[in-house]
Amino acid sequence: MQRIAMTMKASAAALLLAATAAHAAPPKDAAGVQVVVLGTYHFGNPGSDIVNTKVDDVLQPHRQVELEALTAKLARFAPTKVMVERDGDKHEGQRLPAYDAWRAGGRRDVRNEVEQVGYRLAAAMKHEAVYGIDADGDFPFEAVQTWAKKNGAEAQLNAQLDELKQRSKADEQAQYTRTIMQTLAAFNDPARILHDHQFNTRLLRMGRGADQPGAELLGQWTLRNARSCGRMVQLAKPGDRILVLFGAGHSHLLRQCVREQPGWTLVEAVDYLR
Repeated sequence: MQRIAMTMKASAAALLLAATAAHAAPPKDAAGVQVVVLGTYHFGNPGSDIVNTKVDDVLQPHRQVELEALTAKLARFAPTKVMVERDGDKHEGQRLPAYDAWRAGGRRDVRNEVEQVGYRLAAAMKHEAVYGIDADGDFPFEAVQTWAKKNGAEAQLNAQLDELKQRSKADEQAQYTRTIMQTLAAFNDPARILHDHQFNTRLLRMGRGADQPGAELLGQWTLRNARSCGRMVQLAKPGDRILVLFGAGHSHLLRQCVREQPGWTLVEAVDYLR
């Protein structure tokens, strides 16, 4: 009975998605570029952040139903391009070959937001390509830790880390009472986006005189996101509606970059997560 119910929900979500994609309307200002920056948690537990949140398995049937519902909601934005946190520099036009595999029916068992959200959405919109705009960069956190230890600021830095760990633990617990869409809505709340970015700006306290490890970290993080945004800007065409899918920690700087492009409009992701 449970399997039948899930199948019916999946079918309903698919029908909603098809209807949404077919009737998605272009923006009023067709000459400008509109961008949704969708910040996400990492579906596959890659362990690449300072503090890593353990996430529920997105391949579970009920999570797949939720992802179909999410896709239907995002399709209302009617994106003309989907750009993701993946290195596309080695591929012509930043086009990711893995997306071709998804369109052919492969990679469905990959526990990654790029596949499960980005590729799924692009395929639903019948896009020919998904673009990888991630850029390599440094995040010299060890230098910050070393400075803090040598200069009596270790307790202050640890307090920041503890706050980050507490937020991660709260996210872990909340995901079991939320749908994926609800979790993403929380991650894309503008107040949370600013608060999360302030972990890095608060590190400006770590330094003195010519020795500025906190400023160096913030500068390197800003540079990495500017490189990603540069790729976005170079790929964009007049009238594009771009959905950018990146880890939520990138959201503040990518959103800032979008806002600062003449003629571009930042569209809030939360408007499509309700």
